[in-house]
Amino acid sequence: MPVQVAFTVDQALISPYEARLRMNFLDLLHISLTDQVLYGFSAGRLVVRLPVSTALNGAGELNGSNCTPRGLHQVRACIGAGLPTGAVLRGRRWTGEIWSSELHEAFPGRDWILSRILWLSGCEPGFNRMGKVDTFRRYIYLHGTADVEPMGVPLSHGCIRLRNSDLIELFPKVPVHCPVRIEQASCPTWLQAVIE
Repeated sequence: MPVQVAFTVDQALISPYEARLRMNFLDLLHISLTDQVLYGFSAGRLVVRLPVSTALNGAGELNGSNCTPRGLHQVRACIGAGLPTGAVLRGRRWTGEIWSSELHEAFPGRDWILSRILWLSGCEPGFNRMGKVDTFRRYIYLHGTADVEPMGVPLSHGCIRLRNSDLIELFPKVPVHCPVRIEQASCPTWLQAVIE
């Protein structure tokens, strides 16, 4: 008979193996627009800190604003598992292309969506869900970007850009429906904290 531990998830006891397995998943992503950093938490512990690039136009929820939406969201879809690093995605489908500096030069000004997509959906009706402020219908993603694009500087068209290598490592740890909070405020304690 397997040993039971006192960890409870949805009111059910889980085995030590299941507890270790679940520790590999993140249960909250927090993105600070001021810090330009994604903070990832598992069981209340800060375990991931990654530089990002959010919208050049700043924070905002309106459709067509090219702003990064604030508030509580969830990951609605995880797209691109198994694709090669730098896989070019258009309309959430792989074009068959792999990003390169030559391809980048051939399509100047293109908003490169690469490697993986974590598609967000707002959780706050009237603020970031439904109507003219619907994050999901605005196609707001966490996605990989071209290697030449800087992190830590807001330059996107509304999405949250990450380095391809960072996103590929993050992707399998983020389950569908994982909460994602996007806020303007800086998080100095998390910015300086030791990652567990």
